[in-house]
Amino acid sequence: MTSEEIFIKFSADKLEQLHGRIQDCLARLTPEQIWTRGSENENAVGNLVLHLSGNIRQWIGAGVAGLADNRQRDAEFDARGGSAPGDLTELLKSRVAEVSGIIREVPAARLTERITPQGYDVTVLEAIAHAVEHFSHHTGQIILLTKVLTGQDLGYYQHLRGSGRADGARLP
Repeated sequence: MTSEEIFIKFSADKLEQLHGRIQDCLARLTPEQIWTRGSENENAVGNLVLHLSGNIRQWIGAGVAGLADNRQRDAEFDARGGSAPGDLTELLKSRVAEVSGIIREVPAARLTERITPQGYDVTVLEAIAHAVEHFSHHTGQIILLTKVLTGQDLGYYQHLRGSGRADGARLP
């Protein structure tokens, strides 16, 4: 594989992995917990899911694939409920499927093409990297909120406990 192909595959795979973690968090939370805010300057898990759905659609769907940009960013943060857990789950699932499919189909030659998602002048490569990084950032927030709200260890890295290594082998 070329470095471009590795980047494209890694980006789509990482987005799908992070999406799986968010879906797991949503399944652990009650509808009330999904919309819980510690204060007015904080976002609820529900807001973050709406925000991620809008952001990846804008940066990848509109920016990279040229789809219509009809995002209502402020509404993502203004919401105080109104979306059931199943609706949030399906919205994010469909957006991630759409966007990971777009990423997987990007020809390597387009990675240096300039585009302007959200008014930023970036290359397609930068847009993809930004979208995945941004998704990762907010996934971490959703994971933390889920741990705080449920008191649960989510167990995503249990295979690493006591090993110090990703392959599980113990160090001497």
